[in-house]
Amino acid sequence: MLEGSRGRIGQISGVRITATGSYVPQEIVTNEDLAELGCDSEWIVRRTGIRERRRAAEDEATSDLCFQAAQRCMEKAGITAADIDLILVATITPDHPTPSTACHLQRRLGAVAPAMDINAACAGFMYGLVTGAQFVATGNSKCALIIGADVMSRTINPEDKKTYPLFGDAAGAVILQADSDKKGIAAYQLGSEGCGGEMLCIPSGGTRSPLTPERYMDGQQYLLMDGRNVFKWAVRVVDESAKQVLHRANVEANDLDLVILHQANQRIIDSAVSDLDVARDKVFVNLDRYGNTSGASIPLALDEAVQSNQIKDGDQILLCGFGAGLAWGTALIHW
Repeated sequence: MLEGSRGRIGQISGVRITATGSYVPQEIVTNEDLAELGCDSEWIVRRTGIRERRRAAEDEATSDLCFQAAQRCMEKAGITAADIDLILVATITPDHPTPSTACHLQRRLGAVAPAMDINAACAGFMYGLVTGAQFVATGNSKCALIIGADVMSRTINPEDKKTYPLFGDAAGAVILQADSDKKGIAAYQLGSEGCGGEMLCIPSGGTRSPLTPERYMDGQQYLLMDGRNVFKWAVRVVDESAKQVLHRANVEANDLDLVILHQANQRIIDSAVSDLDVARDKVFVNLDRYGNTSGASIPLALDEAVQSNQIKDGDQILLCGFGAGLAWGTALIHW
């Protein structure tokens, strides 16, 4: 079994999230809509807390979701594409194997900036956030656009009654800029446990196992998840990583103003909150409306928290993403 979580602990000051933005497709798929596939609505709510999710239109790709989220974020920040000098897109559902989704986004925005994708699944946005913050902190970027986006509805098997109801499609974005007040990432941890990679994977479609007609008919192009063991791992790694980050920042759990965990499963969130001894009203949850949106999960929740005035200047916010890899990222943000 996997060992205790070990990851790189660090701190990045002088970088601030100056704007957020998000986008979800128009189509709402409720639990009742999935009944025709044999999915039990009450079971879904009881086991996950999810009641509905969004589904991208047939002509919508990941870069389309990114573009909408980016535009909304840029409008809030009061900037144009000319101001952006770095674009990072965290996704496991790229438009194409190559070029990167980030380059598609760069072209549509008209930005003159380096652009690249980051593949860390549900922890992807956290990896992108820390990476982008280091560019800004070192003076190598003045205005970084960080996006988490996934069209998970294209990766899941409709015949998998336990996995199919869990996922939805969305994109979330933030702008990172330097801050003279030294606010930023008070502490963070990035980590991975690749020995658990088989617990959450898409078996075919890469160079290890190219997608052949036989593998396609066998459904190997779809996401496979060992739900029970992923659940156990997630509960452990969130608890350990969060405590390590708080210890590094010399912050107590009851000093937190808001906690945003990857929106994968209500039971994981409840267990983590209980272990951390954080008040329930400080934990932001929207997975009941969107399900697991993978890389979009945290920035989507962050944007909704900002829009609903649940975040104010000076707040201390704990973010934690975890998923395939197995990989995780946790950060304490001084807003």
